[in-house]
Amino acid sequence: MSENFGRDFARTVKPGDVVVAGQGFGIGSSREQAAEALKHLGVAAVLARSYGGIFYRNALNFGLPVLVCAQVGEIGAGDLVSVDAATGAIHNKTRGVKLTASPLPQFLLDMISDGGLVPHLEKRFAAKRAAAGS
Repeated sequence: MSENFGRDFARTVKPGDVVVAGQGFGIGSSREQAAEALKHLGVAAVLARSYGGIFYRNALNFGLPVLVCAQVGEIGAGDLVSVDAATGAIHNKTRGVKLTASPLPQFLLDMISDGGLVPHLEKRFAAKRAAAGS
């Protein structure tokens, strides 16, 4: 089953919002623009039961945290949610419920912190060049 975002999604999503989805989020999105668009709109993270593999990697490559959370059904539209990608802790502040997701490994957190794969590699290569030149 495939479901699209509502027609008003791009106009109503705000920077810092968390997208909550069900099973197989991003399946069929073989182009990086699907993840890039979410990042461009300011989406802070995506929570889903599972992801399409290509979408999952593209999202991480753009610095968008994507976490697997079996409990996404406990998050409703408009709920205020905080996400800690390092621990997998999710707090639904609206409902007062604490959920868990699979935390992201440190190397992915570092890449996300640097803004995605390309900025992360640029940072690493610049550090190597600086070390070689000293």
